[in-house]
Order: sequence, then C-alpha cells, then structure tokens
Amino acid sequence: MRIRRGEFERIRTVLSKADPEEPLTAREILDLLEEHGEEFDSAHQVATVLGREAQVGEVEVIDGQPYRYRLGEVN
Repeated sequence: MRIRRGEFERIRTVLSKADPEEPLTAREILDLLEEHGEEFDSAHQVATVLGREAQVGEVEVIDGQPYRYRLGEVN
C-alpha cells in the first residue's frame, strides 16, 4: 500500500470538523471519512497513515485492542 501525499491532512480535516470527544479506532475514523466523501481503501490504510504521523508526534496512539487514535491540536 502506497501512502499518497495529503492523506494525513484529509484525515485531520475531517476529524477537526467532527471534533470527537474520545479517541477513535481506525474503523471509526474510516466511517467518518466516508461520511465526509473522503475515500480510503481500508481501516488498515488509515491506521498506517496515523501510525507514521505518530512517529513525529502529530498523533497519539492509545494502546489497546483495537488501537485508538487522537490527533494533536492543529496550529
């Protein structure tokens, strides 16, 4: 799976509009993306994008089954 430029920005935009009160699973994020007309192949793709951003501190990954994700504040 190739990560295309701008995928994280698309996720961040949708989540900022949805303003979830709690961390979400990749599946829940995928559902929100689809509701907002954004196409991603799978929850796995969403998790991959968020996992890469977690390495640079843009996303908090909350350990559990399943993992949950919380995005940092947009500056």
